[in-house]
Amino acid sequence: MAVVDVHVHIYPDKISERATQSIGRFYNIEMDAQDGSVSRLDALIADTPITDCVVCSVAVKPATVESINDFIAQVCANNPHYIGFMAMHQDYEDPEAEIERAMGMGLCGIKLHPDTQAVNMDDPRLMRVYEIAQDKHLPLTIHCGDYRYDYSHPRRLKRILHAFPELVVDAAHFGGWSIQDYALEFLEDERCFLDMSSSMRFLGPRRTRELVYAYGTDRILFGSDFPMWEPAAELETFTSLGFAEAELEDMCWHNAERFLNRKIGS
Repeated sequence: MAVVDVHVHIYPDKISERATQSIGRFYNIEMDAQDGSVSRLDALIADTPITDCVVCSVAVKPATVESINDFIAQVCANNPHYIGFMAMHQDYEDPEAEIERAMGMGLCGIKLHPDTQAVNMDDPRLMRVYEIAQDKHLPLTIHCGDYRYDYSHPRRLKRILHAFPELVVDAAHFGGWSIQDYALEFLEDERCFLDMSSSMRFLGPRRTRELVYAYGTDRILFGSDFPMWEPAAELETFTSLGFAEAELEDMCWHNAERFLNRKIGS
């Protein structure tokens, strides 16, 4: 089967180490990978079951949106197994024009991180971005949940999902990094995908399995959150949790196809 890592961050070589260290400081975590470069990602997934990656980066200020999107588009043009999601920022002056430009370069989704962007997930400025994404059939990956902040609380995502019923969303980290139980309360019966990245090491195998089955294996997406963690190691841990082969095919492959609205692999 194909294996799709739906949650991968990459950075240009000149800033890859600095950006990775910044992530570690933000979360106060010592990460597996100290280098978020494309060459490092290439090396880590070579000769592993991972066949495709959804790659992105986060714009922490509006001035970086266009350069990030140029970088992601170039990486994907050089590697057809990398699927690019564009950056956007709540204060970018003309989001529709940049979204159109990024789509023209082949980027097929949007990535947002309300906590590092310091904006409420349901801020009116972002609601306009969701409207555009829904109209243009662009899937959205959004960081959800942090016990230290309220920006990305899953109750805000619930409001977004009700306001935009056709928006396709990956609620990252089981919908609530570090507050997964709150996420289950708000998102269990909602219409969204949830990736399981940056979760297993904190939840442990038993709670990870419980959350997978609480949401349903038809909604879960495999993701590593590279460079937080090494993709192959995360996949090995995930596939060791005792899921049936058909369940793994859904979570590692077919659900990603539905999220991205494209066929992947054979």
